[in-house]
Amino acid sequence: MADLKADKNKTALIGITSAISAYLIWGLSPIYWKELHNLPALEIITHRIVWSFLLLFILILVFKQGREFFLVIRNPKMMMIMLVTSIVISVNWWVYIWSVNNGLIIQASLGYYINPLVNVLLGMIFLKERLRRFQLFAVILAVIGVSYLVIFYKTFPWVSLTLAFSFGFYALIRKIVVISSLVGLTIETLILSIPAVSYLLYLNSQGHGSFKEVSLQLDLMLIGAALVTALPLLLFNLAGKRLMLATLGFIQYLAPTCMFLIGIFLWGEVIVTAQIICFIFIWAALILYSADSVLSYRLQTKKSKSLELGK
Repeated sequence: MADLKADKNKTALIGITSAISAYLIWGLSPIYWKELHNLPALEIITHRIVWSFLLLFILILVFKQGREFFLVIRNPKMMMIMLVTSIVISVNWWVYIWSVNNGLIIQASLGYYINPLVNVLLGMIFLKERLRRFQLFAVILAVIGVSYLVIFYKTFPWVSLTLAFSFGFYALIRKIVVISSLVGLTIETLILSIPAVSYLLYLNSQGHGSFKEVSLQLDLMLIGAALVTALPLLLFNLAGKRLMLATLGFIQYLAPTCMFLIGIFLWGEVIVTAQIICFIFIWAALILYSADSVLSYRLQTKKSKSLELGK
């Protein structure tokens, strides 16, 4: 019994450490992308795609997932779906890096705060998932916050909403399609590598390419974009198998919080009153949503235990 408890504690510790590490990397990654601010966002993205594919394909071989990879490659229907998710995630990546390099990291952090609530909304619309009362209130609070920003300050938070909805639709499609995260991301980067390599070759032919033309440090940072992409994903997958969804839900807010703090304290971004009010509504919505998730999980656990005892 003691050994079983020790194993559970070890599993939980590995899960929590992996989750915190993943979200810290995502939350602190703006510092990495900011170092590349002299490059156009499109050039950064294309390098990120190509180097990520090379790294991910090596990981496919290491983790012996080649069979699944080639099964998907040979399935035209799956490849069409992967094409759609590739386009959606590339939009998310481009807007994110563009926003960081253009001093809009607070807007970017707002997008990732909104994202969990967007997931709930998309689940309700497309998967016919029923919202609990407090979940519905949380979504309404988020809508009020964003609406205030738009109506009273005439500032449409396109960065926040593009990031939230692009990642939301990406998660929705990937939820429907049965494919592992590593294989899926590898195929997505493979698809995107075709136009990415073409674009990089065009840049070099015009004398505008940065790789091998500026400095070794820049070259290493462009190659390192693959690690910034793949490492947190692998850590997240490791955590997802070992933690309760409610626990993972709390930890996920670490990333946008880091981004928010970096924007204000490291880069001195100005936060206006409308943004503060909007964030208050979003944070209130997230607290309500998280509390509802925890209570629901506890009730379900208690109910399951009662049914087991009644057998």
